[in-house]
Amino acid sequence: MKAFVLASTLFVLASSAQAATTVFADNFDANGGGLDAVPAGWTVSGGTVDIIGAGTGFDYVPNSGKFIDLDGTTYSAGTLSVALNLSAGQQYSASFDLAGNHVNSTLESVTASFGTSSGAYSLARDAGWTGYTLNFTPTTSGLYTLSFKNAGGDNVGMLLDNVKVAAAVPEPETYAMLLAGLGVLTVATRRRRAV
Repeated sequence: MKAFVLASTLFVLASSAQAATTVFADNFDANGGGLDAVPAGWTVSGGTVDIIGAGTGFDYVPNSGKFIDLDGTTYSAGTLSVALNLSAGQQYSASFDLAGNHVNSTLESVTASFGTSSGAYSLARDAGWTGYTLNFTPTTSGLYTLSFKNAGGDNVGMLLDNVKVAAAVPEPETYAMLLAGLGVLTVATRRRRAV
């Protein structure tokens, strides 16, 4: 019984011991500010977004550097997206921060999509940065899109910052723990048969 408990513990530890390899990251600080602008490396379709924050005159969340207003000044919120080359069978996590619009009282909402995963998020006007994560495991290798779409078009949308996509990669210690667990189970099984 002790051997089984030890082996089980090693398997649990092995399954939780994974590092993350960053595939994509953007905090938008490398961009100049701009209304109806497109951040470097991204595309905007069906409307516009704004690059605002530090040094732009629209620093709604001070000390956050640059960030994205997901509803540009054209009263038509665009879809902000980036295409990423992902591998089949690999689990990816897209993390990002959203904040309220900090301007008007209209409740804004954003739909984030990552491959076939999606989520809808709403925050109060004065809400600070709140972190979210979407997980996705592609069945085939190729290009997949991470996108953000603000509902409505009232010239002010929810704010987006700190977008990151990471792949879960087992650490070498994971394999060592799995092998140790199998070894303990093998020894326990042989001892039982011998008795």
